[in-house]
Amino acid sequence: GNYMVYGEYPETDDDKPTLFLPSGIIRNRNLAKVEPLDPSKITESVKHSWYEDSAQPLHPREGETRPKYTGPKPPYERLEIAAKYSWLKSPRYDGEPMEVGPLSRMLVAYGSGHKRVQELVGTVLKSLGVGPEALFSTLGRIAARCVETVLLTEKIDSWVDALAANMEKGDLRIHDTGKWDPSSWPKEAFGAGFHEAPRGALGHWVHIKDGVIANYQCIVPSTWNAGPRDGSEKRGPYEAALLKTPVADPKQPLEILRTVHSFDPCMACGVHVVDVDRRELAHVRTP
Repeated sequence: GNYMVYGEYPETDDDKPTLFLPSGIIRNRNLAKVEPLDPSKITESVKHSWYEDSAQPLHPREGETRPKYTGPKPPYERLEIAAKYSWLKSPRYDGEPMEVGPLSRMLVAYGSGHKRVQELVGTVLKSLGVGPEALFSTLGRIAARCVETVLLTEKIDSWVDALAANMEKGDLRIHDTGKWDPSSWPKEAFGAGFHEAPRGALGHWVHIKDGVIANYQCIVPSTWNAGPRDGSEKRGPYEAALLKTPVADPKQPLEILRTVHSFDPCMACGVHVVDVDRRELAHVRTP
């Protein structure tokens, strides 16, 4: 279990602001060590994705999106996971898959010493009678959403008050327009923006050349979580979370749905359960 957070809610007005929800990387569930985030270590693999192959995983600044579908034709029976089997790419940080979302945000905050997060998480663990290891689970993802909701509910009044105070002073700025005039742009430039969306880490990268967009790439939260295996055959968070999941009734695979839903996927969910002879046992679909 690896977790990545870009960080959100700046509390100071400078180039490297203090963040209410800190950025960071946690590897191998080690809450005692939160690494600083380095966006230059982000790459995407298309080894198992329906795109033209690249020689190696690419940083999104140089990313390519050249669709090449090689999957099964109707009637669809089975995906061959040894080949390409997804429209999602496989984002990696320093070569490792990363889970993103509320659980990641609360874990990084907890490991970074965020006192209120530690208090709230401690309350949840005590009420459930479990230790911190229980956070790395479907239960942990659901609990993290509740913790984050309480945390932001407590904080939002002060943010609204600060906004109102600025407006009363006549400060109505909502963005910096200093670079909006194309005549101020260099001949070539690269830019990137990072944000913690509700589902997790969202990054956009743009390459501008001769006043127009030459390349634009984005990695959205569900791509981090739902992406297929990479060139080293490392599983993404969805696949890893489903390993060894006991299913009480294969005709009603609620455990599979519950785990996938705990990531809050940005897509419709359809689960097919088949036996080794490819006979369908159940088909469950939710919007």
